[in-house]
Amino acid sequence: MSDDKKPIEEPAIPDLEQEAVSAEQLKAMIAALQGELEKKTTELASKQDQYLRAVAETENVRRRLEKEKEETAKYAISKFAKDILSVGDNFQRAISAVPKDALESDPALRTLLDGVILAERDYRSILERHGIVVDDPVGQSFNPHHHQAVMQQENADVPAGTVLQVFQVGYLIDDRCLRPAMVAVSTGGPKAAKPEAPEAPSAD
Repeated sequence: MSDDKKPIEEPAIPDLEQEAVSAEQLKAMIAALQGELEKKTTELASKQDQYLRAVAETENVRRRLEKEKEETAKYAISKFAKDILSVGDNFQRAISAVPKDALESDPALRTLLDGVILAERDYRSILERHGIVVDDPVGQSFNPHHHQAVMQQENADVPAGTVLQVFQVGYLIDDRCLRPAMVAVSTGGPKAAKPEAPEAPSAD
């Protein structure tokens, strides 16, 4: 009979030098992975910062466009309004030109004047519906943003810088001056008092 027994294998002797190299390689791999992780973390933080900046810029652009859209809608009729202001001037000239004593002796003239006054009121009402108001600043302090001083008048009875006379009314469209009022301003009087600041509420 043939001998079927397998030869006895000797246990493998560990290669200590090979194991040491593998450990060094593992440390190097770990170090490389840590370096790559730190690099990716830095890149991610940079990308996140860029994203947040882009979002903020987009929001700023959106708000700016919305504001421009609102202002465009609000002031779109400015050019048209300036073109028809002369109509209001003509109404006022016509009303001022009629002598009072002539009205008493001429009923037809009275009727005509009443019609002009009514038309002038309708004209102002239409302007007001579109945010345009008449600026007739008699007795008010001179505002260089809304008024144009064409002359000065000596008057010690009112604070200096008071509008004494309006030669041509101005017009405002919301908070903007559509046309400045042409005025005469007082000089020689006391300085205009500055508006008092509102008192702070007392703590109870």
